[in-house]
Amino acid sequence: MTRVTLDGNGTNAGERLYMAFELGDKSWRLGFTEGKRVRQVRVAALDRAETMKAIAQAKEKFKLGSDCAVVACYEAGWEGFWLARWLESEGVEVRVVDSSSIEVDRRARRAKTDRIDTDKLLRLLLRHEHGERKALRVVRVPSPQEEDRRQLDRERAELVKERGRHWVRIKSLLRAQGIRLERKRGFEEQLAQMRQWNGEPLGDELLERLKREWARHEMVAGQIQALEDKQERLVAQSQEVAHQQVAQLMQLKSVGYQSAWRLTMEFFSWRGFKNRREVAALAGLTPSPYTSGESSREQGISKAGNRRVRTTMIELAWLWLRHQPQSALSQWFQSRFGGGSKRQRRIGIVALARKLLVELWRYLQSGALPAGAQLKTA
Repeated sequence: MTRVTLDGNGTNAGERLYMAFELGDKSWRLGFTEGKRVRQVRVAALDRAETMKAIAQAKEKFKLGSDCAVVACYEAGWEGFWLARWLESEGVEVRVVDSSSIEVDRRARRAKTDRIDTDKLLRLLLRHEHGERKALRVVRVPSPQEEDRRQLDRERAELVKERGRHWVRIKSLLRAQGIRLERKRGFEEQLAQMRQWNGEPLGDELLERLKREWARHEMVAGQIQALEDKQERLVAQSQEVAHQQVAQLMQLKSVGYQSAWRLTMEFFSWRGFKNRREVAALAGLTPSPYTSGESSREQGISKAGNRRVRTTMIELAWLWLRHQPQSALSQWFQSRFGGGSKRQRRIGIVALARKLLVELWRYLQSGALPAGAQLKTA
């Protein structure tokens, strides 16, 4: 590893200790360098005292001052952001790294060990800190309050999936007996009257299982309703900026509680976007062209950003066409893709989603309505 003389602040590189984490379930591998030598040690997972002791030993080993700056990095993953918050409380600068931005050897068979991965992360951290900003993509760490606000929508999304699984299981069990069930209303009354294909009543064990499955379905449905009631109450009563942004988005036709809540809590309320390119890129809605020599083709959108926001925007783009037909965005879509095939319209809806996301960001920033858009009537 070559020694870099100056860091990004124009000070001697030896005055900084660089640190990389390779996080495992039972142990962590810590890599250290001052720009020339490399030291790696293992500590038990979650052992904060041993981690701080390893940092102190690395400073001593590299003959650095006890008060020299420490810059650490680790891959975003299961550990979330608590590790970054703890390290920052100890005076360590932290870079939480997007795993997909780490360079990978393209050979069919490549060596991969914790030691190699830690060394690679250290090298990339050095390059990033000494001016090569594209060497790593650094994730913005939300505050505890910002992270906490995302839980309500994420829990609701999981519960909706769970409710769907319970209903599909009920229908599957009945279908195996020659019974087709479509309506949920009055399910228990329907169940008492159901007969198999030969007119026989359902078996006792099957009947009991269906009742238990329905009870679980209803319990989850009740939890979903409770969360939705809480959303409405917060939007109506809270003075927090995030909840006011939800209310502002909901003034637009086609935007409802769930889409407004998700876009705000996952995206607009804390990300601090600087321009429209950042908005589209973080949603993974940017194009991925492939041009090499005489070969030139589109690979589709990058899908490198927030999956929840991207899915929501695709759904919202279709709703925008239905409820905002006079808007400039809808007219642009119809003029360019309206007369095309289904495939062309699917491609066009992604482009519309990207443009709409940028317009919604501008609407929250300045209050300027998307051109031709209409607000909901009271």
